[in-house]
Amino acid sequence: MPKCVSAAEAVACVRSGHRVFLHGGVATPLALVKALVDRAPELRDVEITHLHTAGTADYARPEFAASFRVANLFTGANIRPYIDHDRVDYVPCFLSEIPSLFRTKTRHLSVAMVQLSPPDRHGFCTLGTSVDVARAAVDSADIVVAQINPRMPRVHGDGFVHLGSVDYFIEEEAEIPEHRPEPLTEVERAIGRNCAELIEDGATLQMGIGAVPDAVLAALAHHKHLGIHTEMFSDGVLPLYESGAIDNTQKVIHPGKLVAGFTGGSRKLYDFIDDNPAVVFLDIAYVNQPNVIARNPKMAAINSAVEVDLTGQVCADSIGHRIISGVGGQMDFMRGAFLSKGGKPIIALPSTTKRGESRITTTLKPGAGVVTTRPHVHFVVTEYGVAYLFGKTLRERAKAMIAIAAPQHREQLDREWHELCRASRGS
Repeated sequence: MPKCVSAAEAVACVRSGHRVFLHGGVATPLALVKALVDRAPELRDVEITHLHTAGTADYARPEFAASFRVANLFTGANIRPYIDHDRVDYVPCFLSEIPSLFRTKTRHLSVAMVQLSPPDRHGFCTLGTSVDVARAAVDSADIVVAQINPRMPRVHGDGFVHLGSVDYFIEEEAEIPEHRPEPLTEVERAIGRNCAELIEDGATLQMGIGAVPDAVLAALAHHKHLGIHTEMFSDGVLPLYESGAIDNTQKVIHPGKLVAGFTGGSRKLYDFIDDNPAVVFLDIAYVNQPNVIARNPKMAAINSAVEVDLTGQVCADSIGHRIISGVGGQMDFMRGAFLSKGGKPIIALPSTTKRGESRITTTLKPGAGVVTTRPHVHFVVTEYGVAYLFGKTLRERAKAMIAIAAPQHREQLDREWHELCRASRGS
């Protein structure tokens, strides 16, 4: 049986040279993280790996350079200032394939630190809000250390962890971090309406967190028999579920179930998923497998981008060379939606940045990562409309993309496109 210990005793299992997995999102075991950072003076060259995490990520601070390195699988705001591609770096990998990094020992885990809901009468805890890659981490790590928190919701699906498979645990009650959405702008609402026009009754949805996904969901109030199969969801789903617009009845796989890998939002959301058999959190290697995604008809995958060039190349993880997020599951769902009968892979973004620069560009910024390639992009949506790119030539794509750019940038984009064409002919 595992040992119930103090946080300091729990992290004493970490040795210099170990690779440590941290449970991501709002499930980050912050009490264990603090105890680990407190041990910095006695540790050397410990690699910490995770998706985006909650908290301040103090282990990434320069003063702990001798003690900790960081291998981000998806970069959150708390890590961005520290990325130097030396001590703090980024691992580009499809979200669906991250579990195989752990299971095949490509990135062998010495320790997995997770946050769990309390055990039931049979001894089973759950991974709560984030099953995603944590399932594989718990299965693969040499040592499992847990923070058991009565505020963590108990979830159905693949997240069950028997207390007997935990080596050390602490009991620490703490509020689960909440993300409260900002009021939607008119630009975001316009994008939402344009996306909603592409989505049919009976469609299965994938969406992320943030203003654009919330705007799309807000525009679907009058749709019927919608389903959810997504890597993650947030509070925007709740009004549609409560109204009956989402009932999951038309899904081929997991009918009647809302399927996801992780979540983050308000306490109302956490209470909604708590011990709810209509919501299942599954291993992300399964949730994001394109062939699984494709089994549900009318799969509508809605993903965001930093910028999209006139030929349809999508940058979603960086601003030029500067990494700001990660590959994530965008390609998993873009491909899965295309393979779905009646499916629609959609990239949605505002036409301009907060500074007024066009996010529809002639060419991507130097160093920008192409997360989704030209042939994978079918629909691009801004507040000015929809560009359908599938089957179109580069010239036809450029024309369609310029039409959904901000009006003040269209003439310049057209001019740059023709200059690019002339340059390609060597004239």
